[in-house]
Amino acid sequence: MDWLEFEKKAIEKGYKAICGVDEAGRGPLAGPVCAAAVILPQNAIIEGVNDSKKLSEKKRNALYEIIKNTSLAYSVAFSSVEEIEDMNILNATMLAMKRAVEGLKVSADFAMIDGNRTPDLHIPCEYIIKGDAKSMSVACASILAKVTRDRLLYEYAKEYPQYSFDKHKGYGTKVHIEALKKYGSCKYHRQSFLTKILK
Repeated sequence: MDWLEFEKKAIEKGYKAICGVDEAGRGPLAGPVCAAAVILPQNAIIEGVNDSKKLSEKKRNALYEIIKNTSLAYSVAFSSVEEIEDMNILNATMLAMKRAVEGLKVSADFAMIDGNRTPDLHIPCEYIIKGDAKSMSVACASILAKVTRDRLLYEYAKEYPQYSFDKHKGYGTKVHIEALKKYGSCKYHRQSFLTKILK
């Protein structure tokens, strides 16, 4: 498998600053959705990079530093719980991705987006289904988004230890659902995601 297949195609079309974009946290019951954008040097392969979901937390944390140090530019952005509630999770995800791309210190001229649609960007872009398992740039963005969001949930766990956010990162695990039924929700929960749980 060629991790740079999509990057090479973009370079052939004349693009130079190509960013990979991915998100973390669409599915959880709590916390914001996080997106990252990464521009790597041309032909850069970072050893060990893969779809963030396939890596251990220890491996992701190690790669997080390597990716930041290797990239020409990177940016991480959020859409808040309030924005998720206001505009729905899909639109909030697209907004976080747009913010990540626009936050790059080096302006990208092309974006590769993980998933099956693209945010409203001012530059040309394409979506890549399962892009975090096909493109080096997108996989790097996947890791930055996941690590950044997980670290935020560790902070939430200090504030609200009863929910064990550090264990499940806001996802609807048995432990999390039991805590919700016992304690109700907190300010970090997405109320629209809880309707079936908190009847």
